[in-house]
Amino acid sequence: MSFPKNFLWGGATAANQYEGGYKDGGKGINTSDVLTAGSHTTPRRITWIKPDTKETGSINMDLGSGSPMVFPEGAVPAIVEGEYYPSHVATDFYHHFKEDIALMGEMGFKTFRLSMNWARIFPNGNDETPNAEGLKFYDEVFDECKKYGIEPLVTLSHYETPLNLTIKYGGWKSRKLIDFFVRYSTTVMKHYQGKVKYWLTFNEINIMQWGCFMAGGLIDDSDQAKAQGAHNQFVASALTVKAAHEISDEIKVGQMLAYQPMYAYTCDPADQLYVLKNAQNTLWFSDVQTGGKYPAYKLKEYERKGIVLETEADDFELLEKYSADFLSFSCYGSSTFTTHENVEAGSGNMIMGIKNPYLQTNAWGWGTDPNCLRIALNTLYDRYHKPLWIVENGIGWDDQKEADGSVHDSYRIDYLRQNIQSMSDAINLDGVDLMGYTMWGCIDLVSAGTGEMKKRYGFVYVDRDDKGNGTLARSKKDSFYWYKKVIASDGADLD
Repeated sequence: MSFPKNFLWGGATAANQYEGGYKDGGKGINTSDVLTAGSHTTPRRITWIKPDTKETGSINMDLGSGSPMVFPEGAVPAIVEGEYYPSHVATDFYHHFKEDIALMGEMGFKTFRLSMNWARIFPNGNDETPNAEGLKFYDEVFDECKKYGIEPLVTLSHYETPLNLTIKYGGWKSRKLIDFFVRYSTTVMKHYQGKVKYWLTFNEINIMQWGCFMAGGLIDDSDQAKAQGAHNQFVASALTVKAAHEISDEIKVGQMLAYQPMYAYTCDPADQLYVLKNAQNTLWFSDVQTGGKYPAYKLKEYERKGIVLETEADDFELLEKYSADFLSFSCYGSSTFTTHENVEAGSGNMIMGIKNPYLQTNAWGWGTDPNCLRIALNTLYDRYHKPLWIVENGIGWDDQKEADGSVHDSYRIDYLRQNIQSMSDAINLDGVDLMGYTMWGCIDLVSAGTGEMKKRYGFVYVDRDDKGNGTLARSKKDSFYWYKKVIASDGADLD
């Protein structure tokens, strides 16, 4: 019941949560650079300035709250003096990449998922020529990966829209961003040909509907703007697939979807229908980007809401002809929903629903579902019949470092053991075509949703706290040695 010999074991990160060096090497400012820290109970904030009056302030970026995101008249997102922005240093991969990749090599990583910071390559997003220092940095990163036999998996946009594109064009609701993104994607795919063959376009593209500033640099969160932003990203993705296939048959471009199995709390048909509609709110994104077509139910919804997409004549032909080569997704657990009242609320993130009484929960209220990956893999493989890749899965915890430097994270090992077994069952019992697994936050990084450091995911502990204090020193957790053994045994040894 082990995994295939060519299975791509590894870990995943994102530049805005890990890379740091926010102004080094000619990098421009992106949307994540104006997000403050928050907490489990306090939302992150988007800071702003009024250029004419120099007045400053902030608004909440409260994911999934349903409250409108309203900037004061004349205000634009900006870095404000005196605020703390976790992305500016994060856990400083920019200055520690050789050390960090060596640790990945020691664990036996076959692949490393990272994101490329768009504003490091094109500082304003719409520049005519790329920033040579930015290209050089990632050249060095990929060369270091090659030294350890690690295959990069690169996300082109992981919540990192260049801020200039938000201020000047309103973010992804403008079709102008399609051309800017395709210029960026084509530039880097050509430049790193032979070093990178696996690419993802937009991280968790469906987060556009809950966190449109994070996912698309939108400052207009109307339904119309979010629908247009998603469509423009679909077209940009299709054109990136087209460009990749023209550059080399070796290059593969995948979709990245935020996904979790959804359960009805009761057998009440109203609960079943509620879950069906919730699932469609996620799956329509992959129906378009991986399946190649808008589903009828989404088009009917747009008709009811009066949403009219700005399209060009060949948009839908492009979507069908250049759909994603494979489907990657994040999955941390399952969610449970009901139409009934007086049930215990969940305390996980925005899409986890109510508390599932059959699951244990972690410190952040996320339920640990031992079958979620098998269910997710079967659902997506049966729907699209394309190779799959789990590119985020992990558990956040307030890890405690002992006096001797050790971190005993048995809870993480227990969580990963169940999830890896679930993957094994999908491969060996169900015949799912699974390319690889990159555990989220393989080295401690900043939480995207809360901006915290104490919500740790990694196999490697980084000495940094929620206020930006610490030495940034790296140390191995117990899970580091456990995952090394798992990879060495091709997933057979989970003890």
